[in-house]
Amino acid sequence: MKWSRQLIQTLREVPADAEIESHKLLVRAGLIRKLAAGLYSYLPLAMRSLKKIQNIIREEMDSTGAQEIVMPILQPSELWRTTGRWEKMDANMFKLKDHGGKESALGPTAEEEVTDLVKGVVSSYRQLPVCVYQIQWKFRDETRPRFSLMRSKEFLMKDAYSFDTNPEDADKIYWTMYGAYKKIFSRCGLTAVPVEASGGDMGDSLTHEFHVIADAGEDALTWCESCGFAANVEVANVPEGGPCPKCGAPVKTKRGIEVGQVFKLGTKYSDAFRAVFKTDDLKEETMIMGCYGIGVSRTLQAVIEQCHDKDGIIWPASVAPFQVCICLLDPGVPEVAAIAGQIEAALESQCVDVIVDDREERPGVKFKDADLIGFPVRVVVGAKSLANGGVEIKRRADDKSKTQIVDPADAVGAIVSMLEA
Repeated sequence: MKWSRQLIQTLREVPADAEIESHKLLVRAGLIRKLAAGLYSYLPLAMRSLKKIQNIIREEMDSTGAQEIVMPILQPSELWRTTGRWEKMDANMFKLKDHGGKESALGPTAEEEVTDLVKGVVSSYRQLPVCVYQIQWKFRDETRPRFSLMRSKEFLMKDAYSFDTNPEDADKIYWTMYGAYKKIFSRCGLTAVPVEASGGDMGDSLTHEFHVIADAGEDALTWCESCGFAANVEVANVPEGGPCPKCGAPVKTKRGIEVGQVFKLGTKYSDAFRAVFKTDDLKEETMIMGCYGIGVSRTLQAVIEQCHDKDGIIWPASVAPFQVCICLLDPGVPEVAAIAGQIEAALESQCVDVIVDDREERPGVKFKDADLIGFPVRVVVGAKSLANGGVEIKRRADDKSKTQIVDPADAVGAIVSMLEA
């Protein structure tokens, strides 16, 4: 992939409305552009990372037995009136009327919609348990959108919903999803901490939030370093320095970015919709539900907030837009261009994403852009490096002085080892 053919524009100046580092870097590295308050366009580099995050989510969700669906974004008001949330969530909903006067909303979440769907498909205990998920755009009328993708009016979310016949099986899928979420965030290169939380508008049952610890986080968390206890402050109800509810040691307060949450919903929604199934003796019982959400676009920004330095982003290899950037310093020299092309082809044959910076720019510009965007491995191929014995390889996460000069024949093996480290 040639840089000169890609829609990439990096910026040296800091956006005036950017308050936190990840917001600054999203714009400066050419990943997003602002359309209006709370509304952003995702450019090709962002889309590549966003797709990788989605692929990780799909793989882990599918491994649990969950099945992917897609439901309409536009949701009729009568679904929301069934549970009383049409009025309760009014301030956060984008509501509209069609030309016939029927009211609808752009979906901020989909508990009502999915319960109505499953109610119409499932009738027998033999069809349960079932868990479905979608990766779909959601809309919330944020009164104070901020931090770009962290709190925007339009965002990409993975929402899953489980339906069970009994509390024991409902507990099993809850903890299965809990474990899947830990794997998802780990594979995305994040340190995400599960904390006890409140259900809010979703329900009052057991729930855990997954937080990325960061100073820019909007949520205050109670944290115990002695036993690992973590909870949202309103759930823990313990001031900083107070005794931990589990071990008695003094707790601390940290900030967190919520990237996911798992809920035990019980029968709140299935009761409202009369979503029932017939038992083996033909009695009707109410389905027991769970709900499991991940902010996909928010996860993209959380990675950047947790993985950056003064020079730019430091992408984990698993979600980087490109894993390797080959800085081609002398594109007009046939020998240099040929070696760069050979390394690119060999890496791509091993399913490594590569971009070749073939622009007519000074080396310093190319190096700064590579650091700003944060490609995990940078490879410098130029007449000077070849004269010195090979190509220069450096991991983005390493100190600037920590570079290797390797023979072009050994470059691919060295790069793959760096990506796997």
